[in-house]
Amino acid sequence: MFIITRRIENLRSTAEAAKRAEAGLVPLLQSATGFKGYHIVDAGDGVGLSVTMFETREDAERVKDRAISWVKENLSDLYTGEPQVTAGEVIFSARPEAATGKAAGAQPEARPH
Repeated sequence: MFIITRRIENLRSTAEAAKRAEAGLVPLLQSATGFKGYHIVDAGDGVGLSVTMFETREDAERVKDRAISWVKENLSDLYTGEPQVTAGEVIFSARPEAATGKAAGAQPEARPH
């Protein structure tokens, strides 16, 4: 799994950014190969975070330019400055226990060699 986080400061409205992303960015991401999820977090004090998940780095790279263009064209009026981007391979993931009481997670992610 490959994850990209973006931290935007001086965000006027996280709710408006989420509304716009749901209508425009999410369909673009959902059509991308290997897309696994997208989350927006209101961190308070004008800070918004996004977390985008793909199966592989290559999957993320294929859609990156279109996603960045979409953000610049549709969200730039809501914030100042540049997003702080952090990205990388997931090397560990834990999940809640399964309903049967057996551990369903706490296993390293499989990584290609």
